[in-house]
Amino acid sequence: MAACRLAPLEWLASLTRCFCTAWLLASCAVMAHAADYSGPLFDAHLHYNDEAFDGKAGPHPPADVLSRMQRNGVRAVVVNSRPNDGTLALASSPLTRQAGVTVVPFVRLYRNRADYDSWFRDESIYTMVMAELARGTAAGPYRGLGEFHLYDSANANGPVAKKLMALAQEKDLVVLAHVDDKAIDLLMANTASKGQRLRLIWAHTGIGGVPVARVEQLLTRYPLLMGELSYRPGLTCDGGKLCPQWRELLVKFPDRFLIGSDTWVNQRWSDYDGLMKGYRTWLGELPLETARRIAWGNGAQLFGLGEK
Repeated sequence: MAACRLAPLEWLASLTRCFCTAWLLASCAVMAHAADYSGPLFDAHLHYNDEAFDGKAGPHPPADVLSRMQRNGVRAVVVNSRPNDGTLALASSPLTRQAGVTVVPFVRLYRNRADYDSWFRDESIYTMVMAELARGTAAGPYRGLGEFHLYDSANANGPVAKKLMALAQEKDLVVLAHVDDKAIDLLMANTASKGQRLRLIWAHTGIGGVPVARVEQLLTRYPLLMGELSYRPGLTCDGGKLCPQWRELLVKFPDRFLIGSDTWVNQRWSDYDGLMKGYRTWLGELPLETARRIAWGNGAQLFGLGEK
């Protein structure tokens, strides 16, 4: 009889334990979601190319792309476009100001896709860059050059590449370069003799999978080198969490990294919400001040935008 009387109590205790476990798991899930970084974002690698909108038609007119930035808390963007008309359009649109987005315009070195493979030796690219710098934008003067690609790092020594890096240094322009680690050394070497080294943002911080130790070596060697983190293999592991080596590097160099969307194809515009959500997820794993610097502060300081 005693055993029979105890059975309901044991069942109740077991049910209570299950309820508590479920509550704790649900609470942890809510806390994990709440831990996502919630501050402003600086998108330091954005393209508004003609396949997105050519000024007349396209799937992503200014109202569309600016609404994507606005709802994701993106308050500033480095815009560089093929051709530069896209950057000029965003810089001049009244919708940009209404959305509360600051445009930091860069001169892209490409008029069309053919320029990807020859810009570093093409004098007409230098002429185009000089004309763009003289024209400026409705958002103010151009602040940088790029994004450009060097599929062969040796082309960092191309005659026009050298001239443009010297120009960037002379006019205090920031360079956005999609290159390997060898090209970083070459680009820096080509301006080292003039004192202050080049202010360079390394697009993707080694998209080919440059080892973390090599990234750290370059950051240590070049104090003005910044790393932009779109498409960086090995940055995140399961569940979009930071891989341990990268978390250690970001904490060690909190003032040297930026985030970016790299909207080089329209699919990236379609995925913009997910891209920004992914950044907020792993930024939430970092110490708050580190997260703030990578999400906003480093870009704001680089271009003198102040706090948000």
